[in-house]
Amino acid sequence: MSLIKSEIVNPVIEEYVRSLIPKRNDYYENLHVFAKENGVPIVQPEVATFLEVIIKSSNIKKVLEIGTAIGYSTSLIADAIDDSHGKVVSIEVNEETYKLAKNNIENQDFNCPIELKFGDARDVLSKIDDKFDMIFIDAAKGHYKHFFDLCYDKLKNKGIVISDNVLYKGMIASDKYVIRRKKTIVKRMRNYLEYITSQKNLKTTIMPFGDGVAVTYKMEDENE
Repeated sequence: MSLIKSEIVNPVIEEYVRSLIPKRNDYYENLHVFAKENGVPIVQPEVATFLEVIIKSSNIKKVLEIGTAIGYSTSLIADAIDDSHGKVVSIEVNEETYKLAKNNIENQDFNCPIELKFGDARDVLSKIDDKFDMIFIDAAKGHYKHFFDLCYDKLKNKGIVISDNVLYKGMIASDKYVIRRKKTIVKRMRNYLEYITSQKNLKTTIMPFGDGVAVTYKMEDENE
């Protein structure tokens, strides 16, 4: 099965790393095939494994996801949480993929409950009154800063925000890769990365695998 190339990693290295990732069960394989055949973006294999490692090693119990798509990463996250009392809340703006995700998830058993919400995250987030150990942003790249600002107060002290696709085929790193019609997205993503790497109450690392992943740690706030 061919996999999407990231364009920011040496293809030989990327292929080798992916060859080491164990094959997933039929549920995930079927979702992957569907996504590939229908042009639905899902997390790349190395990013999927990274999410699982972070969740398990950090004992994460409650996750907020912005961008459900067909429920691939949502399912991975719920399976990675080792607590039936944990929870995944995922928001999707596209009605068609929301319905697909709902159907996919309803027919499976996961380690913790999944709560799907339909609508624009900028509207839905204002109605969520909860605190999360981790927030996963994998939605419209031109709105990452808006999403971050809206969900920041929902992140627990010492919680993390994982932002996917932050290097966007290398365009974020250098103007020579920028496609003209993507200039606005590139500008906004650069502003987002500059913001999360410059705040005193945040510690962020940006990693060049997949299509670029940023991990942001929220320092402890004594006022919370």
